[in-house]
Amino acid sequence: MTLPAQNLLADEASPYLQQHSCNPVHWRAWSPASLEEAKALDRPILLSVGYAACHWCHVMAHESFEHDGVAAVMNRLFVNIKVDREERPDIDQIYMAALSSMGEQGGWPLTMFLTPDGKPFWGGTYFPREPRYGRPGFVQVMEAVDKAWREKRASLNQSADGLTTHVGARLAGSHAATALDRDTLAKLASGIDGMVDRDLGGLRGAPKFPNAPFMLTLWLSWLRDGDATHRDDVLISLERMLSGGIYDHIGGGLSRYSTDAEWLVPHFEKMLYDNAQLIRLCNWAYAASGNDLFRIRIEETVDWLLREMRVDGGAFAASLDADSDGKEGLFYTWDRQQIEAVLGDDSALFFKHFTLSSPHGWEGRPIVHQSRSQQSQGVTQRERLMPLKAKLLAAREERVRPGRDGKTLTDWNGLMIAALAEAGRSLARRDWIDAAAKAFAQISAASRDDRLPHSMLGVRKLFPALSSDYAAMANAAISLFEATGDWNYVDRARQFIEQLDHWHADAEKTGYYLTASDSTDVPIRIRGDVDEAIPSATSQIIEAMVRLASITGDLDLQERAWKAAEHAAGRAAQQAYGQAGIVNACALAIEPLKVVLIDDPINPILVPVANRSPDPRRVDIVVPIGSEANRSLLPGGILPPTDKAGAWLCTGQVCLPVVTDPEELDRLLRRQ
Repeated sequence: MTLPAQNLLADEASPYLQQHSCNPVHWRAWSPASLEEAKALDRPILLSVGYAACHWCHVMAHESFEHDGVAAVMNRLFVNIKVDREERPDIDQIYMAALSSMGEQGGWPLTMFLTPDGKPFWGGTYFPREPRYGRPGFVQVMEAVDKAWREKRASLNQSADGLTTHVGARLAGSHAATALDRDTLAKLASGIDGMVDRDLGGLRGAPKFPNAPFMLTLWLSWLRDGDATHRDDVLISLERMLSGGIYDHIGGGLSRYSTDAEWLVPHFEKMLYDNAQLIRLCNWAYAASGNDLFRIRIEETVDWLLREMRVDGGAFAASLDADSDGKEGLFYTWDRQQIEAVLGDDSALFFKHFTLSSPHGWEGRPIVHQSRSQQSQGVTQRERLMPLKAKLLAAREERVRPGRDGKTLTDWNGLMIAALAEAGRSLARRDWIDAAAKAFAQISAASRDDRLPHSMLGVRKLFPALSSDYAAMANAAISLFEATGDWNYVDRARQFIEQLDHWHADAEKTGYYLTASDSTDVPIRIRGDVDEAIPSATSQIIEAMVRLASITGDLDLQERAWKAAEHAAGRAAQQAYGQAGIVNACALAIEPLKVVLIDDPINPILVPVANRSPDPRRVDIVVPIGSEANRSLLPGGILPPTDKAGAWLCTGQVCLPVVTDPEELDRLLRRQ
């Protein structure tokens, strides 16, 4: 079949695809019809992958995709397919792996050239319209690819076949199961520790990403083995990034990464997943250190989330753009005169606690950040600084806002729901737990035939869900159960795992695929083992199964979780750094922790102790004194007595004696 010779993106659900609906390029979305068109025309495919908040995606769009001359070449030589990587991470991961296998540095926009049957043979990332930055011009690239396609097709097809086979083995292959080993986490944590920047935090060098999977590896290592260096790696990294320009000191929230080694100059896009993981890390850091910095940054980030990222119905949007009014960071940056005009005489107090910097190579207005001493003083002076920041925030709201990608991604929302529920428990913020519950309800209600969507935008929904969606929502349900004691959330988590088993399990029942069994438009059905900015789908699945088995005492589910973990460990054995999430999840499977708390719901004495000591390895089950319903079984099928307050800490199939004293429980949980 041949699709109409026009741009076909106007009716797509993705805001990113809609951004390109007025391009003169004859864009198609990824679909079976688009692939059939390439075969019918016997043309290679030009695949462009990006996302709405991506700065260089916008640059390439303005330079090339909006240019009539460039579009004419694209339309003449290729079938042009545009993909939102957030909507189709399965497609993105396949072709990003292909680019990496060619020895090229990955990134977005991802620009790949494919055979008509979707096999990659060459690619890159951003190409300027005219040759510069040491890169060839985009028209040159396309004409060279076309020449090679016409004159060396047999060779290109052979290369594409070999590359596709290699990517399939890397992303979808099976490996022998590996026995789960405590040493794996220790070795990985030691390796990561050796890469940490002791002064600036994060990994040495630039650019700097928060890298939550690595931070979790270090945190788990400290919790399990007591290595305080690994704890400090995380605390220092958080402190440094929260003082830098990567953190929005006026409005709250974290940008995706900094371009420099000092966390100073961010790419200003704000992603939902980064901020979900920031909230979780800061929650653990506050409990471990008592440093009010982490509590304050959680509060500011949640304020930003609820103010700017909620969509109708209560769920959360995907991202905020880096650009506004055509310039990166324009919304977030200030010069001294602007701040003085807003704050007047109070500007001296502001500049005592904040610094404006314009580092070498930065072409925008100065960036707000703090020195270490300013950050420390700012915590103690928070009450005096809050009115000043509120005035600056109000003034900033008058500016042209960056675009918001308002689509609701199920897996990213699952991460944020869990983070909100956990922080709400720890900091006694029932309003945050309620916000998490509302988002959960909206996404759950969007199911069709008991299947979750992957993405929603208003009434538009993209089905089917990915395995990461079911895993993230199962984990979210469990976190909401811990926060509320409502066993309906446990039932929902069980339903999500059932759907995961039905649509995503492999034939041997050794693990799961990212895409569903009835997804017809994927060239390779991949596992979802590789971490990106968030833990991999596989790691989230293992975590969800382990946590649910701990709550329910379901030995069959526990066995299936263990089997999935062993096979994932086998696949991750040769590339642990890229699959730290799997290593972390396997550590949870080896030593899952459970606390059963019998307490007075009106005047609890033990529950607040557990709430103040969050631990990513642990699930907490609260049962009211005197209750006969929904009592969690201790290992061995024992029902704990409910006639008085008590707490049982269990590791695997072993429980310690009951604890009734709050101080003793506090010591026990912190020692664990």
